[in-house]
Parts: sequence; C-alpha cells; structure tokens
Amino acid sequence: MNFEQLTPDQMLNAAEEATGTLFTGFTAQLPSYINRVYEFRTRDGTRLIAKFYRPGRWSKDAILDEHTFLQELYEAELPVITPLRLSNGETLGVHDGIHFAIFPKRAGRQLEINSFEDWLRLGTLVARIHNVGASHAAKSRIVLSPDQSTRNDLDFLNKIIPSPYRSSYQKLVNELIDLCTPLFDHNKEIRIHGDLHIGNILNRMEEGLLVIDFDDMAMGPAVQDLWLLLPDRLEKSREEVALFIEGYEQFRDFDSRTLRLIEPLRAMRMIYFLGWCSRQIDDHQFRKNFPDWGTDSFWKKEINDLSEQMMFVREALESDSH
Repeated sequence: MNFEQLTPDQMLNAAEEATGTLFTGFTAQLPSYINRVYEFRTRDGTRLIAKFYRPGRWSKDAILDEHTFLQELYEAELPVITPLRLSNGETLGVHDGIHFAIFPKRAGRQLEINSFEDWLRLGTLVARIHNVGASHAAKSRIVLSPDQSTRNDLDFLNKIIPSPYRSSYQKLVNELIDLCTPLFDHNKEIRIHGDLHIGNILNRMEEGLLVIDFDDMAMGPAVQDLWLLLPDRLEKSREEVALFIEGYEQFRDFDSRTLRLIEPLRAMRMIYFLGWCSRQIDDHQFRKNFPDWGTDSFWKKEINDLSEQMMFVREALESDSH
C-alpha cells in the first residue's frame, strides 16, 4: 500500500485487529512530520496512540531496537512509554507492508527548566537512561559519528542538491568529516535517546517526568543527550552544564572532554535534518508544511547556515587545543 493513501479508518481497523479490542469511531491525528500517528479510544474508554511507521525510514529491526530499549528502560523503572503487546505476542504489527505499534496514551506538560534543581534532576534522569543504554548495543541503529552517519547523509544529499550548490555544500561537509572524525574515534558509543530536547520531556506533576519519542535513538556519545537541552551555546551555558553533570555523576561518570563534540554534533544535526527532509520531498503534507523547500533561496540559506556553524566548529576545536 502507498503510505500516502493510508486512511484513518484503515489504521483504526488494523489497530482493532492487532489488539483484539473493539474501538469507538473516534480518531484524532497527532503531529508527526514523518509517521502517521493517531489517537484511538476503546469502547471502555482507554485512550491509545497508534504509530504507523513511514516505509523506508526505519527497518523492522531498527524499530525493534527502539522497542527493546524502551522495555529495558521501563524494567529499570525509567519514566518511558512502552508499546503494547499485540495479539501476535509482538510489539510490532504490519498492515499491507506498513509497520505499526500501539502505545498507551500519556499526557503531560512540556517540562520547564526554572531552577538549579531542574538541571540536577535532568542529569540524574539522563544518566539512568544511559546506564541502561550502555548494557549492550543496538545493532540496527545508526552510529552517530562524522565518518558514518554524516558521510551517509552526504551520500544521499549528493543525489538531491542541485548542481549549482552541490560542490559548496560538499566542501563544508567534507571539512566537518575530516576535522571531527578523530574526535569521535575513541569515544564510547552507547544507546542514547538521540533527540533529547525539552519538547521530548513531559512533566506529569505528581507522577514526575516522562521521556517520549525515541524514534531517533542511536548509538552515539552521551553528550548528544545533553546539548539539545541547553539554552544557548556551550560558552553561555556553563552553569547549566555543570549542574547537569553534577546530577549525572550521581549515577554515572561523565567525560567532560566530550563537551568539545557539541558544535560538531550541532553541525551534524543540521546535515541530518536536511537529509531527513529530503527523503520526504514527494510527501504532500511535507510540501504543504515546507512550501519553499528546495528553492534557490532555500539552498543558499542552507549553505550559509552550515558555513556559519562551521565557524563555531573551528573555534571550538581551536580553543580545545590550547
């Protein structure tokens, strides 16, 4: 089946069959640029979230890596949402070649970081996640490093970027790979959340925090799950970083030398996001959300933004060498 032709009724019927549960006719689409995510309700009032994964974005084994990580985190008493076991005994169903999973609905407010204690709390939470993540590898997930994930992103983008802009973009990315690959060579790679910004941590008040959206989990350095939380660049966030690390080290050692990876990781994320968008250029909803994507002005801005970020990368590496 064509993913774009997947309808709410088809998803509801697939979820009913997979769970062996009767649903009401209620359907509500939830925000997701890449997957199809809907809220359904069973006839006894239980609220469920069905996530239908875009074909070609993740392999079956990669999705199962995510589900395994979530289950292990849950068993270690971490605040995450695990997918339900379906009637087939698995956490992953399939409808006309499209994989899907069903999750219980959990609501909460986006976390607001207002105090020193909040940063300490985040540090302890992330360290506990990483203790589980370090127990074994995710064999089908990307390895977050310039010479692997970023090189793969560039290989894909070379097929997409118009020829007038290709060489300029290639030059910047290749410089990043050459400069930063040695920095990643001796860092321990563990299973990480991968996209741990403030929007992916909910505050459920009396029930505590809840970490959501492990779609982009990866093998990578622990510092990846720090820098996206920061209010500014490293030099303007030293106090927050110190508090985070203080909380983190209550449960796990943190290698402060990896802070030098933050600006390279920021550049890598820019490249990754461009590749992520490029894979959706034929999606009607994507075109609606990003009407200027792929225009001349778009590519000029992408090159300018990456060029500016590479200045920060060079500055960070120069200061680290002194």
